[in-house]
Amino acid sequence: MTIDVVDLREFYSRRLGIVARQMINRGIRQRWPGAEGQRVLGVGYPTPYLGLFREDAERCIAFMPAAQGVLKWPTGRPALATLVDEFSLPLPDAAVDRILLVHALEMSDDPAALLREVWRVLSPSGRVIAVIPNRRGVWTRSDNTPFGHGRPYSRSQITDLLRQTWFTPTGWGEALFMPPYAGRWVLKSAQMWERAGAALSLPFAGVHIVEATKQVYRAIPAKRERARLIPSLKPVLVPSSTTVTRT
Repeated sequence: MTIDVVDLREFYSRRLGIVARQMINRGIRQRWPGAEGQRVLGVGYPTPYLGLFREDAERCIAFMPAAQGVLKWPTGRPALATLVDEFSLPLPDAAVDRILLVHALEMSDDPAALLREVWRVLSPSGRVIAVIPNRRGVWTRSDNTPFGHGRPYSRSQITDLLRQTWFTPTGWGEALFMPPYAGRWVLKSAQMWERAGAALSLPFAGVHIVEATKQVYRAIPAKRERARLIPSLKPVLVPSSTTVTRT
């Protein structure tokens, strides 16, 4: 189900990938205008988008799943990307303030287990942004983009998945209303597509951009056991096995 890291890099180096990154970056910026002093983690293939926070964050690192592969990032600087087991992230509990999931949930064999691991390493006041292909979008029907691979989600499916893994959705956005074609007229009119789609609340955006917070205190259903009353027994004399006769 996972797409190879080389194919991901190739897509984002093409004109269609460059425009797609710009449109998604706008949606991320609307939710997170800055990350001054924050510890930022990207999971999946987040490097095209982590540049938004690399300069002002306290630290900014990328974790790429072993099944996908890893590429050096950033180029020309000390590496901030590493290969990991997505179900056992090499971080202590509550270690990061913000987590960006891109090409992660739809590619994972067990998205619920991945989100529980994200919950573990996120600080109590931390926030998550997940970029997830829209089940109703045109981009999921094209194999020429990474958004056409893996499992797409509807908004209700994302909400259920987040709540099952102890997150609360707090904000929604969409991006990639433009068709997934690299024609010149499409790329030049990309911003027009985005503005029109957002203004009209059109349902066929390519990706959901959902922000969620960590549920620190979760409700635990109480199970009451019924007390079973056992009547008390009065002591009785047990006759002896030998009979004593009196004379």
